[in-house]
Amino acid sequence: MNAIEVEHLRKEFKVHKSRSGLVGAFRDLWTRRYTLVRAVDDISFAVKQGEIVGYIGENGAGKSTTIKMLTGILTPTSGRIVVNGMNPHKEREKFVRTIGVVFGQRSQLWWDIAVQESFRLLKKVYRVSDEQYRRHMAEVIDMLEIGPLLDKPVRKLSLGQRMRCELAAALIHNPPLLFLDEPTIGLDVLVKLNIRQFLKQLNERYGTTILLTTHDMSDIEALCERVIMLDEGKIIYDGSLERLKERWGQGKRVAFTFAEAVTAAFLQQLTEGLDVVWKKGEQPNVWVSHVPSGGVPEVVSRVAARCALNDIHIHEVPTEEIIRNIYEEGAVHG
Repeated sequence: MNAIEVEHLRKEFKVHKSRSGLVGAFRDLWTRRYTLVRAVDDISFAVKQGEIVGYIGENGAGKSTTIKMLTGILTPTSGRIVVNGMNPHKEREKFVRTIGVVFGQRSQLWWDIAVQESFRLLKKVYRVSDEQYRRHMAEVIDMLEIGPLLDKPVRKLSLGQRMRCELAAALIHNPPLLFLDEPTIGLDVLVKLNIRQFLKQLNERYGTTILLTTHDMSDIEALCERVIMLDEGKIIYDGSLERLKERWGQGKRVAFTFAEAVTAAFLQQLTEGLDVVWKKGEQPNVWVSHVPSGGVPEVVSRVAARCALNDIHIHEVPTEEIIRNIYEEGAVHG
């Protein structure tokens, strides 16, 4: 059974359109103008149990609106949603016991009380037995390394500490499905690495299904084999991260560190007839060539035959750049 099934999902908002100027403000008092904004536009997808899926897109693409519909916070304008075999809106009380949700800019912990007191309150809300709580939360607390934080009020925690506690709070009832909306926003590199490692362990140990929205492509690369990409409320790509790289990331970057200064004109003449774009590097005497994968040997051969080199580095095109190129070029679904 799929953990999530979405068919022809649509969400529209009625937004007040203000008139300009003082006269327009007075007119708005009596007759308001509205415009219809389609945040999610006829999307369909399914997520299998045990998958970790990256749900990505630019700001305003419809990611958070989708998450809110899948978790029952918003009601769809039209379409069909089945999550953990239930309708999130019609079976609300039963449904919420089967999901965990973390919003990176929202907190489910009480600000002025100790973290463990928030956990105990959530334990009562989800009707978790003492034995289940002790057994499961001992593992979660250990994996997230938050034992020393349990006696502290939430307001005294750093952002990274609070996010680890937020994750633990979302898992008190050991849900089979976890929604993460920008869980690493604003966190430093070490905290991000710890959270990624925890999510991998969670998925391997319990088979927890995870739907992750983020702007950090390193999160996607570290955790997700599959990505769903949104643009203006529509799905423009649904498939493996590897296939995305193969289809849109063809080519490599070859960075040459020259023993002596060279010019762009000289390099262009040297690689004339080849599909190469040269750019000046950030370091002295470093030039970076953007080359199709099959053309790397010829470029390296021509440059090495005519120039004294101190170093050569060959890099894959970063996933973040691939994603940016897709949005700029207007990719089609596939």
